[in-house]
Amino acid sequence: MFSTQLAETRALLGGRLALYQVHSLTPDSGLLDDPALLAALARLRAEGVLVGLTTSGASQRDTLRRALLVTADGQPLFCAAQVTWNLLEPSVAPAAAEAAAAGWTILVKEAVANGRLAPGGTAAGPLARLAALAAAAGVGVDAIAIAAALAQPWASIVLSGAVTPRQLESNLAALAVGDLPELDIAEPPGSYWASRAARPWQ
Repeated sequence: MFSTQLAETRALLGGRLALYQVHSLTPDSGLLDDPALLAALARLRAEGVLVGLTTSGASQRDTLRRALLVTADGQPLFCAAQVTWNLLEPSVAPAAAEAAAAGWTILVKEAVANGRLAPGGTAAGPLARLAALAAAAGVGVDAIAIAAALAQPWASIVLSGAVTPRQLESNLAALAVGDLPELDIAEPPGSYWASRAARPWQ
């Protein structure tokens, strides 16, 4: 499958492939225990393509730490990770910091928690404080959520996920948000991911 997908990718991108990311790696994916696949990824790296991974699920931290130990030809195999981090699910942060300290590029995805931290999301309970902070700053809750992600010292890039110009403008307001107070609204990882799986996807 890797060989097939790599060929398809190169057919579409030609020589513009700079970063190849393994999608949604988890402890159960098998990649980290597959010598043949790891060797194929190492050959890709030797050709000058950066090799990274994306994490998902309640075990992101464990997955990232295991990936940090993977080497090929005496060199770390991976150099980038795209992780889910947001104010509701920040559990990957310690491992992301370790990866960043090892020289990895860390991309943050789902900073607005698939819409839960965006205008129109739930503003009850702990999120009411976030909504009040956004109102006082004259921005949407998405801007506060993205600003919190941008403030993480290990975060290299924070992805927007906007699909309309209006959403993008609202997201970009994060750049004008100043220092934030500590926002302790995190949920247990298992609860967060169960809620995420139950969301209606359109």
